[in-house]
Amino acid sequence: MEAAQSREPNGKIMNELPKPDPDTVARQSLTQIRNKFLVMSGKGGVGKTSVSVNLALALAEKGFKVGLMDVDVHGPDIPRMLGRKDMLTMGDNKKMMPIQVTPNLKAVSVESLMPDKDSAVIWRGPVKHGAIRQFIADVAWGDLDYLLIDSPPGTGDEPLTVAQLIQDAKAIVVTTPQEVALADVRKSISFCKTMKMEIFGIIENMSGCTCPHCGKNVDLFGAGGGEKTAAAMGLPFLGKIPFDSQLVLCGDAGISYSSQFRNSAVTKAFAAVAERMRSEA
Repeated sequence: MEAAQSREPNGKIMNELPKPDPDTVARQSLTQIRNKFLVMSGKGGVGKTSVSVNLALALAEKGFKVGLMDVDVHGPDIPRMLGRKDMLTMGDNKKMMPIQVTPNLKAVSVESLMPDKDSAVIWRGPVKHGAIRQFIADVAWGDLDYLLIDSPPGTGDEPLTVAQLIQDAKAIVVTTPQEVALADVRKSISFCKTMKMEIFGIIENMSGCTCPHCGKNVDLFGAGGGEKTAAAMGLPFLGKIPFDSQLVLCGDAGISYSSQFRNSAVTKAFAAVAERMRSEA
């Protein structure tokens, strides 16, 4: 860090205070947030954003103060799944105010900065790094029990930026049971080990469903792969989230699934993972 220089009216050079490193400022801004989780997946289509949203809602319903940060820059879906079209506003402290979804849940997303929600975001790595850094340092998150960060699939710029800036974040890796998804999950696990990010556990999403006609369980994408991968790699297995078409419909409509189907197997599964986050984080 170098001190900047400027000239006094008499022409003499004076040293100004050094400008703080933006990444350091971002890290320091998170001191009021007790637990940070990066929700990631090795490939797309495993329901990672749905897991992020419903885990955040489950924690908020338990009375915790929760933040949900959408760093999927090119495919931000969290505002739509929460039923919100708000634009982010600036507070009196010159920081962006997150969207207040429920009394206990706040959220930010790049989509909440875009007047045209269908516009493509065409950014390279350094720009994405700067935007995510702003979501960390320039948002008035306040005092939170949990911050959940929904990243795009893979091990590219966005999860790398989170790993570098939020060094005490823990990873929740989402997969589906079939082998092609599990192969990519192993890459996510390798990423976490390389970045020295603690893996809190693995969630197996879309893990079977109940046939509405005969009531039998149907394994749409195989069975047990996530649990076996966790056991083989010595990682905690956080549980199985069944497939439920109503979860898809609620996400499309921006309605809380858990508030509509409180006694469903899916709601109970998310509540069980949230309880583990409470007791083990």
